Amino acid sequence: MQLDLNLLTVLDALLEEGSVTGAAQRLRLSAPAISRSLGRLRRLTGDDILVRTGRTMTPTPYAIAVREQLGDLLRQSREILTPRGELDLAALDRVFTLQCHDTLATALAPALLADVATRAPGVRVRFLAEAAVDTDELRHGRVDLEIGATIPAAAEIRHETVGHDRFVVILRRDHPYADRLDLPAYAARQHVLISRRGRLTDPVDAILESHGLHRQVLASVGTAAAAAHLLAHSDVVLTAPELTWRPLVRTFALTAVPLPIPLPPLPVVTCWHQRYDSDPAHLWLRDRVRAAVATVLTD
Repeated sequence: MQLDLNLLTVLDALLEEGSVTGAAQRLRLSAPAISRSLGRLRRLTGDDILVRTGRTMTPTPYAIAVREQLGDLLRQSREILTPRGELDLAALDRVFTLQCHDTLATALAPALLADVATRAPGVRVRFLAEAAVDTDELRHGRVDLEIGATIPAAAEIRHETVGHDRFVVILRRDHPYADRLDLPAYAARQHVLISRRGRLTDPVDAILESHGLHRQVLASVGTAAAAAHLLAHSDVVLTAPELTWRPLVRTFALTAVPLPIPLPPLPVVTCWHQRYDSDPAHLWLRDRVRAAVATVLTD
């Protein structure tokens, strides 16, 4: 059924004014136009809506029965189509789901959660680990914001680069090469990788090959905590982003030394579905995440 929702406005005016002339004046339309709309309403509902009683028009029992419901419906319609006011953070009650690498979650959580708790005490945040395979969590609304290093290919996924980190070599503080690690020594070390897919190579290997060098990757682990524990209790080394690794470096008594080969800075990219582009609460979330990333990446 093709409904003309303007008829609801006409019906409301007819019931409020009790006449075609009054409804026409209220809606700034002609009386014939209102009469035509009343005719359409009668055909659609199978009811007379208004009947003449002497010199006045009287609503039918049907019209009386739907009058309050009609008023509520129009009020709700106006609320839907009225521009939203300022976001009331004190009253905001919402759960936001963020998905990112566990090192990034570890680094971001203290600054972000302290900020959120102060500004919007009704907001709760869920941090989900990166999945082992690419997912449609953003598209299906199960994740509000993904934070990573990759720019999405899908046009419906918006993104913003909110900062950059730099790669360093992470190793234990009393490691034999903690204060001197040139390129041959770096390549000769046993390395550990962090990979959600269990990969045993990464772009570093191609760069080393261009210098005629090869490294031994001893292991690949799925989480940063596992890698940090291994670093703290062995001579293996890890190539990782310096600033997001700071909390783990402190906790596991590790140290970071300059990487002896050039690697491009690592972007920090936030991604969200386009449905949230103009959502005030989501805009606020992105702003707070941007601020938290800036805090973490401050050298």
